[in-house]
Amino acid sequence: MIDIAIPSFGDKSSIAICQRYGFIRRGKVTDGARFDGRMLRDVVTRDNTASDAWADTAYRSRANEAWFKAMGRVSPIHRKKPRGKPMSPRTAGANAKRSAVRARIEHVFARQKDQMGLFIRTIGIARAEVKVTLANLAYNIDRLIFHERRAAMG
Repeated sequence: MIDIAIPSFGDKSSIAICQRYGFIRRGKVTDGARFDGRMLRDVVTRDNTASDAWADTAYRSRANEAWFKAMGRVSPIHRKKPRGKPMSPRTAGANAKRSAVRARIEHVFARQKDQMGLFIRTIGIARAEVKVTLANLAYNIDRLIFHERRAAMG
């Protein structure tokens, strides 16, 4: 596939984090035109000790649900609102509970963007991938310092 033929404005970063400590375990950078659901298998792996994968509705597809089932994993991915109908209160409540857990991922992106000043303006996916990977490493170092200080204080 020729990269130039993919119309894209920006890049996407998909990550998997450790639910307990918040470290970035795995990441994947793609062009902005790529469908999010295709990145799920790149960031959620069999060596991940958690049995669940918390993701937004962009990751829900029949193929991903079948993949989760084949791996013996639970799929608490957000449910989409039915087109032209209101979302049922039960589904809305379930999505709200999922959002409370999934917010940790969004905090990683917010920290990188706001406090670390991550802004990517590059030509080529390889350069963007380097910048995002370095930001992920810097975030993990910051998390390690946070946990080390916390352990030292008691």
